[in-house]
Amino acid sequence: MPAKICVVGSSNMDLISRVPRLPKMGETLTGHSFHLGYGGKGANQAVMAAKLGARVTMVTKLGRDVFGEGTLKNYRDQNIDTTFVLFDESTASGVAPIFVDDQAQNFIVIIPGANNRLSPLDAQSAAPAIRAADVVVCQLEVPPETTLEVFRVARTANVRTILNPAPAAALPDELLRLTDICVPNETEIELLTGESAQTLSHAEIAAKKLLARGVSVVIVTLGERGVLVVEQNAAEHLAPVKVNAVDPTGAGDCFIGSLAVFIGEGLTLREAVRRANAIAAMSVTKIGTQVSFPNRATADEFLRTR
Repeated sequence: MPAKICVVGSSNMDLISRVPRLPKMGETLTGHSFHLGYGGKGANQAVMAAKLGARVTMVTKLGRDVFGEGTLKNYRDQNIDTTFVLFDESTASGVAPIFVDDQAQNFIVIIPGANNRLSPLDAQSAAPAIRAADVVVCQLEVPPETTLEVFRVARTANVRTILNPAPAAALPDELLRLTDICVPNETEIELLTGESAQTLSHAEIAAKKLLARGVSVVIVTLGERGVLVVEQNAAEHLAPVKVNAVDPTGAGDCFIGSLAVFIGEGLTLREAVRRANAIAAMSVTKIGTQVSFPNRATADEFLRTR
């Protein structure tokens, strides 16, 4: 049976500019190209899970504008259940200007828009989808009280939870206690714990600070350094999969969406992380976010060769 994944989170329109280098303060720079893409951490993670064949339900809020209508169509085109894709009539859809340079480095600015209107009441309305899932995935691009309510509902049904604490913000202890797997990147875990993640040993110390607050497992994504999995009595580093990187945008979301599917399918944590790590590496070899995510057949073939 396909894994059942419920993603509660953000939907944005990505405004992607390719530039020779990232501009300096006050500088006007001529770029190579520009294109629009469907994004938002929640949306990206949902689409990645759907591309791997999971049954995905998305819980999100859009503005009643061209971006919102396009996003709804995109979800339907990806065979994602849109029962709980909601609209706010007074707020614009979220957008994310993204700049990517020739060295595949990027920076992103998020304007949340309607994402900030996704409420705990909306989460309660979506409780049937949350309880029916094998895995529930949340991020921090919607109000934290909404994410907390989602995880409360999930806990009542013993549904596994994955929290992507991005963008990094102060987290209530209750949310961490309700989090089975927390997946920050190296910058986010530094902001969350005040500990450097410059080395693997430092990253492990930072991860253990989150474990002490109630998280069951911390997975630190380290970009070109791979992934660090930290549990109460063990830590394991998985090396990166070597590829020719073109655009890292969305790689973390690709990892998390893939991880949710493999966990929902019953794989061990280590095997789920190994596969998600490889699929995330695949995604950076193409420009764009969701369009760079592989389908199940392509992902399985890549995993066989690795």
